[in-house]
Amino acid sequence: MDDVSFRVRRGTVHALLGENGAGKTTLMRIAFGMIAPDAGQVSVDGTVRRFGSPADAIAAGVGMVHQHFTLVPAMTVVENVALGGRGVYRRAVVQKRVLAVSERSGLGIDPDAVVGTLPVGAQQRVEILKALVRDARMLILDEPTAVLAPGEARELLRTVREFVARGGSVVLITHKLRDALEFADEVSVVRRGRLVLTDRVGGLDEQALADAMIGSGRNAGLAVRGVLKRATAPQRPFEDPSDRQTRSGDRGMLQLRGVTVRDAMGVERLRGVTLAVQGGEIVGVAAVEGNGQSELVRVLAGRMAATEGSVVRPDAVGFVPEDRQRDALVLDFSLYENVGLFRVGQRSGWMRWEEVRRRTEGVMTAYDVRAAGVGARARALSGGNQQKLVVGREIDGAPRALVVENPTRGLDVHATAAVHQRLLEARDRGAAVVVYSSDLDEVLELADRVVVVYGGMVSEVPREREAVGRAMVGGV
Repeated sequence: MDDVSFRVRRGTVHALLGENGAGKTTLMRIAFGMIAPDAGQVSVDGTVRRFGSPADAIAAGVGMVHQHFTLVPAMTVVENVALGGRGVYRRAVVQKRVLAVSERSGLGIDPDAVVGTLPVGAQQRVEILKALVRDARMLILDEPTAVLAPGEARELLRTVREFVARGGSVVLITHKLRDALEFADEVSVVRRGRLVLTDRVGGLDEQALADAMIGSGRNAGLAVRGVLKRATAPQRPFEDPSDRQTRSGDRGMLQLRGVTVRDAMGVERLRGVTLAVQGGEIVGVAAVEGNGQSELVRVLAGRMAATEGSVVRPDAVGFVPEDRQRDALVLDFSLYENVGLFRVGQRSGWMRWEEVRRRTEGVMTAYDVRAAGVGARARALSGGNQQKLVVGREIDGAPRALVVENPTRGLDVHATAAVHQRLLEARDRGAAVVVYSSDLDEVLELADRVVVVYGGMVSEVPREREAVGRAMVGGV
């Protein structure tokens, strides 16, 4: 951060935008007492505060919901809310408080639910509930809709507006320009550690925000769409399947036949799924959270075994999971060591570390991963730069099949465009590509074919927004 002055007015939503690594989260971590500034000060309600820790910020009425959840999956909602509190833990007291805040805020959380069994959207609500139970008057939300389905995202943002209507204040860190323009009152843009724009939303549009985020001369070709600004490469018109077969010459690269998956409790997550993905095509997966899409992509990628049925896949399948910190990176490893984890468990022999370092440098250059060098710890990177490293590692390995889950989560418009370009290039090389995204527009933009997962069953639907939307909620 370089001489940034940032103010949030009471009773407003203030959107904070910027590219990956621009300093958005750093600025808000200062406001939450996680980082001490080298210069400058923080004031709340006109009073200068010296935050030595997040506990001091919480006592001052500031709450922060982090991009990566800070929940303990094995504990209940009540137990997670109680963590970090003081005094004797009395479950009945905490439960009563959780129920009252949940009802007043409209978050609708079962206090006795085990967090690990909740879908991602519900876990996001638990994080917000934790802050509200501690009487937060200002909420800092770091990419709160990044892993939510469109309906869940809009519901969450409506809850945010209700909190603001009761006198609260919200900082909304987001890369979704439409959300900023639709739900915020004011917007600020940070670029490379400096504040470059603060204005009321009414006088701005997506193009102006993109210009401020990316800088002059870098935004040529950015196309404005109604949902999100992206700069993807021009996509070829939808092809006849026979055209793709001819180009790739590799039919049925990924195949599921009668696949059923049951979880540890015996619940069917997938039921009799038959699906074939050819080389040279992108199959988009659309679903409302909790319908079996997570199990589908993991079976395709070889990260989960089918309970019944058969699976055909090549030896090398690249996989970009939804939770990069839990499933894709070892945070205390260096960047080159994390790149060396590509196809871990499928290779044997000596590691050629110089070669791995060179490959890491190539990934960092091609995907604009901003870090001190290949020896930096993965933990030191921003969430967006962690994502770019994972995506680059998996695509750069040139696998014959590629399965990606929310590949642009937490990425700015420039990085999103680059990832889309790489996915299209992988398809054109003849790879079989499967893309699941909670952003329906991203699925429709990238996919040659679309399948919908509903109630553990998979069906192919026309690549049309209305048809896909109906199928996602069980319509025909």
